[in-house]
Amino acid sequence: MTPALFAIACLFAVTVGYGGLCAAAPFGDCRKCRGFGHAIKHDRKGRMKRGKDCRRCRATGKRIRVGRHLYNVAARIHRDGTR
Repeated sequence: MTPALFAIACLFAVTVGYGGLCAAAPFGDCRKCRGFGHAIKHDRKGRMKRGKDCRRCRATGKRIRVGRHLYNVAARIHRDGTR
């Protein structure tokens, strides 16, 4: 197997795997709050306490994956174009 063919096969496998992940679990943990939904702060004694709600995920702790977002946009364009 030539290196170019091997690279194409690996890229295809990664793409199909990510597509399957987006289909099975369209929401992933928020990268900013790491899935907590809020920031973690420390008080003066060093104990952890809840901080402000995460603005990126609106305090849910979940974000839609990039691949699922692209699929939703493509499906919306197709649906609007075929009406």
